[in-house]
Amino acid sequence: MKATGDQVVEDDASFQDDEESFFQDIDLLQKHGINMADIKKMKSVGICTVKGIQMTTRKALCNIKGLSEAKVEKIKEAAGKMLSVGFQTAFEYSVKRKQVFHITTGSQEFDKLLGGGIESMAITEAFGEFRTGKTQLSHTLCVTAQLPGEDGYSGGKIIFIDTENTFRPDRLRDIADRFNVDHDAVLDNVLYARAYTSEHQMELLDFVAAKFHEEGGVFKLLIIDSIMALFRVDFSGRGELAERQQKLAQMLSRLQKISEEYNVAVFVTNQMTADPGAGMTFQADPKKPIGGHILAHASTTRLSLRKGRGEMRIAKIFDSPDMPENEATFSITAGGVADAKE
Repeated sequence: MKATGDQVVEDDASFQDDEESFFQDIDLLQKHGINMADIKKMKSVGICTVKGIQMTTRKALCNIKGLSEAKVEKIKEAAGKMLSVGFQTAFEYSVKRKQVFHITTGSQEFDKLLGGGIESMAITEAFGEFRTGKTQLSHTLCVTAQLPGEDGYSGGKIIFIDTENTFRPDRLRDIADRFNVDHDAVLDNVLYARAYTSEHQMELLDFVAAKFHEEGGVFKLLIIDSIMALFRVDFSGRGELAERQQKLAQMLSRLQKISEEYNVAVFVTNQMTADPGAGMTFQADPKKPIGGHILAHASTTRLSLRKGRGEMRIAKIFDSPDMPENEATFSITAGGVADAKE
């Protein structure tokens, strides 16, 4: 089994242009006169690819212990030589976008709403009240991401960061039964971490970046359930709001970069809050997702989930760059998210 997995990765690498390979290892900078010690320092903070350097500001690089401004300039210059930093035509970019894959949600109707499923190189956020199926969707994706899918998607491993202690391996077994896959294999392919503070959550992303780099092309999905829970606890009241939003913005920017740098799908869940000002405007639904504008702008696609009759749930596209604002009905079964039985 292992050998075939590696084979797939090799095939993937060959179909990408050699010149602009998807993962350009940071070690390649040695050819441009950057010494190994400095490269190790960058790896220690989760910068493992040349693209990662391009995504990091000079100021942030200067904050790494042992990197002077002169060194940072030299590193940036070397990275610039290796990557084309200029413009490309929309046609060239569309060819590059062909690497984007979709992970099925387990419900065909839901997939259709999303244009094929959860998209890679993007952050998909699902928000709703409790019991609207956010965690169930996360668990289902843990299994479906491992299955080979349409358009040559080969399946891969998953990283799950849990902030609310709602991850249940037994749920994955039930869902694995539905897709007729081996329990132990499914559980082996999910890396799980429990985050306790918002800082810990941020540190875990460094580990995630290192892991994605170490096993290039093997990981396909990163799930955070839920993204805001710990920020809600660690920062309280209006006084700390500005700081909270800054920290959140840094974290979301990191997520966006990880998803683009390693071509993985990022799926996050989010909580709701009552909007006390909504009573004045006669909105039908006086609740809104938390995280404010920062989270709203960072998420590529936003899904709003609400409860229907019985096991039925309704997903609505709240915001998406390329999908119309439609709704889809799905149901939550013992085998995870599935099509609604009308």
